Amino acid sequence: MKIALYSGTYVKDKDGAVKSISQLVSSFRHNGHQVTVWSPDVSPLDNHNGLTVHTVPALPLPQYPDYKLGFFSSETKRQLDAFAPDIVHISTPDFVGRKFLLYAKERSLPLASAFHTDFPSYLKYYKLKFAERPFWKYLTWFYNCCDVVFAPNESVRRKLEEENIRNIAIWSRGVDKELFDPSHRSEQLRVKWNATGRTVFVFAGRFVLYKDIEVVIKVYDRFIEAGYADSVRFVLVGSGPKEAEMKLRMPEAVFPGYLTGVELSEAYASGDVFLFPSITEAFCNVALEAIASGLPLVVSDKGGCRDIVERSGAGLLARSGDVDDFFSKCLELSGKSLHYQELQARGLAFAETKSWSSINSVVVDLYKEMVNGAAGSIACCTALSAERFVNNADITS
Repeated sequence: MKIALYSGTYVKDKDGAVKSISQLVSSFRHNGHQVTVWSPDVSPLDNHNGLTVHTVPALPLPQYPDYKLGFFSSETKRQLDAFAPDIVHISTPDFVGRKFLLYAKERSLPLASAFHTDFPSYLKYYKLKFAERPFWKYLTWFYNCCDVVFAPNESVRRKLEEENIRNIAIWSRGVDKELFDPSHRSEQLRVKWNATGRTVFVFAGRFVLYKDIEVVIKVYDRFIEAGYADSVRFVLVGSGPKEAEMKLRMPEAVFPGYLTGVELSEAYASGDVFLFPSITEAFCNVALEAIASGLPLVVSDKGGCRDIVERSGAGLLARSGDVDDFFSKCLELSGKSLHYQELQARGLAFAETKSWSSINSVVVDLYKEMVNGAAGSIACCTALSAERFVNNADITS
């Protein structure tokens, strides 16, 4: 089958959504299917290994120039017509995503989408909470036009159902265990961080408000104020608009920059605890990468990170936004106690069950059913397969 896939960004390792999409594309191709990708955000430096990736016209977002707003052009339509897809997959419900949706509907093509990012939850961080209801109204319309909508876990599935979104199936997320593994721990890197003999708290992600970086900064402050300056080290992996402010307010922290590949895996494995207070995650790929690297989690009791802790038993939940509770949980794991070791072992065992090939096989199988089914039976096919997806998620998680 031929799959047309649209994503708001397709820059390798840029974020968790792109990592998941890239792995799905690889699974499709490994199973002998043709994929063509369209995106407004494509890096000329990425090697796509023969995959056709079309760049749609775009402008950088004013506050976040790293991300781009795309536009559907007549050339995009000609490219779609020439490819003649059997099914359309939309990863981002933006302006271009809407055009891909209409293209599929006009041609009675099977249509799938995935809820990668909880965009409405970002609005309150920018004093735009008034726009949350209209945004959900649009998303409900968008996703209900699709034959299947993939949620990454049960908590997101329930959230979508509460918004009256139908035809939801679960597509979980996997982790590359060869890349993310405790064997990549580097004492040389810890020396570079001046972290020998210290507990290293790692944060990895965008330095933006909606990642709840304020909690990270204030937990750092609590450790310094409580006299732990010589026994802990905070390592913040990533970049973003708040980077200068964070460096100013966390002078004893280490900022290695935006890391990918082996450098990222070494940074994870060379830490001791993964601190990630964000409540806006749909799945939280970084938390799964962290436990695969041997780091117990301290995360919020809201959002996708909670789901990973509950399924894996590999960390502690702190009350969202509660700096005192986050500090307490971090302090609890600051020494490698028996409890710490138990959490670490659970995380490593959980990660072993999360191969990408197994996770993605359910998507590949459903798409074959959708493409091979009669036009009038797509919804029925989706409903039957959704139940199988939920069961699969329970088994593999």
